[in-house]
Amino acid sequence: MTDQTQPFLEVKDLKIHFPTDDGVVKSVDGLTFSVERGKTLGIVGESGSGKSVTSLGIMGLYNKRNSKISGQIWLDGEDVVSSDDETVRKLRGNKMSMIFQDPLSSMHPYYTVGQQIVEAYRVHHSVSKSVARKHAVDMLGRVGIPQPDRRVDDYPHQFSGGMRQRAMIAMSLVNDPQLLIADEPTTALDVTVQAQILDLMHDLQSEFNSALIVITHDLGVVAELADDVLVMYGGRCIEFADATTIFDRPEHPYTWGLLGSMPRMDRPQIDRLVPIPGLPPSLINLPTGCSFHPRCQFEPRTGGLGSTTMPELSPAGGSKHLVRCHIPTGERQRIWSDEVKPRLEA
Repeated sequence: MTDQTQPFLEVKDLKIHFPTDDGVVKSVDGLTFSVERGKTLGIVGESGSGKSVTSLGIMGLYNKRNSKISGQIWLDGEDVVSSDDETVRKLRGNKMSMIFQDPLSSMHPYYTVGQQIVEAYRVHHSVSKSVARKHAVDMLGRVGIPQPDRRVDDYPHQFSGGMRQRAMIAMSLVNDPQLLIADEPTTALDVTVQAQILDLMHDLQSEFNSALIVITHDLGVVAELADDVLVMYGGRCIEFADATTIFDRPEHPYTWGLLGSMPRMDRPQIDRLVPIPGLPPSLINLPTGCSFHPRCQFEPRTGGLGSTTMPELSPAGGSKHLVRCHIPTGERQRIWSDEVKPRLEA
């Protein structure tokens, strides 16, 4: 019997490394977090920070011969990392499912949308094709696709970008999974369709009471959906807190940079957006010390620790607020309130 008091997903010290001729790519390097039923976790960071690798690891989609995976991924009491491929396959699609970043390349071009949803349903249910087809039509209607009884026989290229994303969501939800991972669910969609997709995901999560992970570089998506936010940089978590804290009282310089590069619609934009200087680090040759220190304008305030010692992920001011930074908590709070926040609100 499932323990309802435990998080539905619990990730502990997850490491996903890829050996290459140039060295070991440490895409995820010691990640720990959990997600409860009915809650949404937003994972944010620049490209190359390890967000998508984390999601594919949770789904068990990496070949263990080509990658080194350690740590624990507990899904409803079962450890995905130590389970055999057949066990993970039964979990995938049934208890957990994923909305991929590009639905056109994720869906098979030679099969109709309906055929692909039918196949995803019949893998986990012993039903006839006609019963599965009816369920597929119902799901397409549920996600807002007009005339689902006709569109079920269309191919992916016959759908617009927004409709393909809806079809992908229908396929992901066809087995009523209790964990849904959405990887950049609104990329390449216009703002009106983005809003519709976000509303749809929120409504469906409420209906199914599922745990939801939203992986994105768009803080606007996080503000719309997330209860908690995990900020990744260089394969590690560098800040974790509830969404209100991340937007109102963030404490890591990288998070400040992400907020500073986000357009604001609630006030006139007078100056240009301020990008974070430099480039994300190589995951083969991470900088010594704090991996963000080469790009951090506040590194001199660490007393030299930033360039020599990796900071621990430590409790900050609020409840469950964790930050990986050598600058003391009180000093970080002062920098945010006196220096960074006034600049962002100017």
